[in-house]
Amino acid sequence: MNGLEQFWTRSDPVGRAVALLLLAMSVAAWVLILWKGWLLRRARRDLARAVPAFWDAASLDDGRLRLAALDRERVLLPLLDAARARPARGTLQTAAEQASQLTRRLRDALHRALAHLHLGQVVLASVGATAPFVGLFGTVWAIYHALAGIAAAGGITIDKVAGPIGEALVMTAAGIAVAVPAVLAYNVFGKWVAGCEAELEGFAHDLRELMLQQG
Repeated sequence: MNGLEQFWTRSDPVGRAVALLLLAMSVAAWVLILWKGWLLRRARRDLARAVPAFWDAASLDDGRLRLAALDRERVLLPLLDAARARPARGTLQTAAEQASQLTRRLRDALHRALAHLHLGQVVLASVGATAPFVGLFGTVWAIYHALAGIAAAGGITIDKVAGPIGEALVMTAAGIAVAVPAVLAYNVFGKWVAGCEAELEGFAHDLRELMLQQG
């Protein structure tokens, strides 16, 4: 019987629940790390190619075709569509001045694009912040459970104490092992999202100026 089997056999329902919770947190974190890493790399690459391609276009229609081909994560194209939208008259959307209407539409489209890029960041932050404490709770509970079992058996020796206590401390290491990748990924992705956000805000600002000049 290996160490993992011994730990699982000696644990009570609370200890097993903590171990399963750490496993679920680790799986969720790694799924998000792989998915967001792929998504943000695509978005950054597409922004670097699509923005210059759009401004090199001869017309807005040509520019939209270029964005449709290059903007795979659809963070730029909704901004252009929002800028070119013409809401029905007689509604609150058209009650304000044209510049204000345009600003509101671009702002809403920008918020949706940023929400797409930020998706999963809260989960990574939560895993990174709570996993060490979940592991610590599992350690404390496992030590208590082990000591209670040893006391009930009577005749405490170093051999009887070292094994269960050492296995219990693994919970702390597991909590840290779950938290570290989540924290590192959160910081790296936050930097990438901030870079994308700056690009999108600049594109939205320039697009607003262009649309106002064209009337």
